[in-house]
Amino acid sequence: MTFISDSLARRAFLKRLGHLGVAGTAAPWALNLAAIGEAAAFDAADYKALVCVFLYGGNDNGNTVIPFDSASHAAYLTARGGAAGLGLPLASLTALQGSGLPAGRQYALAPQLAPLAQLFNAGQLALQLNVGPLIQPTTLQQFQSRAVPLPPKLFSHNDQQSVWQSSHAEGSVKGWGGNLGDLALSSNGGNSLFTCMSVTGNAVFLSGDSALAYQIGAGGAVAVKGAVEPDGMYSSAACQAALKELITQNRTQVLENELNTITRRSIDSEAKLRGALSGTGTTFDAQLPDQVAGKSRTLNRQLKMVARLIAAQQALGIKRQVFLVSLGGFDTHDNLATNHPALLTHVAEAMAGFQKAIDQLGMGKKVTTFTASDFGRTITSNGDGSDHGWGSHHFVMGGAVKGAAFYGTAPSASLGGPEDVGQGRLLPSTSVDQYAATLARWFGVGDTEMPQISPHIGNFNTPNLGFMG
Repeated sequence: MTFISDSLARRAFLKRLGHLGVAGTAAPWALNLAAIGEAAAFDAADYKALVCVFLYGGNDNGNTVIPFDSASHAAYLTARGGAAGLGLPLASLTALQGSGLPAGRQYALAPQLAPLAQLFNAGQLALQLNVGPLIQPTTLQQFQSRAVPLPPKLFSHNDQQSVWQSSHAEGSVKGWGGNLGDLALSSNGGNSLFTCMSVTGNAVFLSGDSALAYQIGAGGAVAVKGAVEPDGMYSSAACQAALKELITQNRTQVLENELNTITRRSIDSEAKLRGALSGTGTTFDAQLPDQVAGKSRTLNRQLKMVARLIAAQQALGIKRQVFLVSLGGFDTHDNLATNHPALLTHVAEAMAGFQKAIDQLGMGKKVTTFTASDFGRTITSNGDGSDHGWGSHHFVMGGAVKGAAFYGTAPSASLGGPEDVGQGRLLPSTSVDQYAATLARWFGVGDTEMPQISPHIGNFNTPNLGFMG
């Protein structure tokens, strides 16, 4: 019989609990597991944060970033079934004035994205064109003949969400945001509790070996019910004290002791966060209101919490942070013309409001926000919407961004073009590995550490896309 040492059992138990992401129970364990592990690779004296805005469902890139030059717009209209279908007429659009496009090519943003167009023109926002998961540079012929390795389970929601966040299909236990957190632990004095923070629940993106996602609600840290509430358990201070002792005291059995250690850490971290955030509940309400025209703004609330956490970074003793927020509803197989504009309005208001909040803090160059999604969608219309695609266009925002510019290769707007793998699905010309590596380099990751963030980066001749200053 083979016996496992207490030390190995302890480490395996903790890692598996973290990967289960069992937050939301009486003891929010995922809030605490981030504290386990050793400090890693780089040291930083300044503060920097990356904020991922994940658009769940697969954002329709065709009606987000629209071809504007006459020839490309005509091809776009044809693919989308004309102005009577999903196509946006040229007269409703305003061209972006930016560098990086071939002569004669122009793009516009959807009218609902006017706040982001303003940021683009002001140099605070860049567009990364046709980015998606790739293992190595891939041509249409190579895709069709399967002559090169391809990302797993293309066009599947769950799998492509995981591939974007971790480079692996559903079931992956580590994401590149969490790997950034692993490398940043030394900068944060080994304090991994608040290095990777999710305001949108559990996701693989923020899970690392040592840095695991600390989940916080849009209203604040999650408390252990009954043990830390102001009125105590059953409105009894004695009951509250008894419960707290029961779930935090040292135990002789190794797994019981670890469970209580985790719970104790959760209580302590919630108290620290509550103190750091005290008095800031309404600080960014003007930039990020909870409601607009009577409608709830979920992404506003999440980004407002991120702004409050960034404002509290000195109190928390943190130099590097990675955040995740999200908005769902982008699986627009139908009702695209009705639903998609409202989603874009929500995203534009939230991202522009967040940038105003960060600028108000005087930290515009220290925080970079970027979008991601399951995949792009088909250029073609299915009659009422668009279907699962591959490559898409994404936004990078912040004072350190080389804005008012397009990065990557502008795909053909015509069906049957060199990027069309079928039904107007775009074969990416830029990989998620390159996208992540460019952000990671700004964050402080060096060349030798980069494969930890972007495992396929060695396959690409341009590891730095150039959109960060």
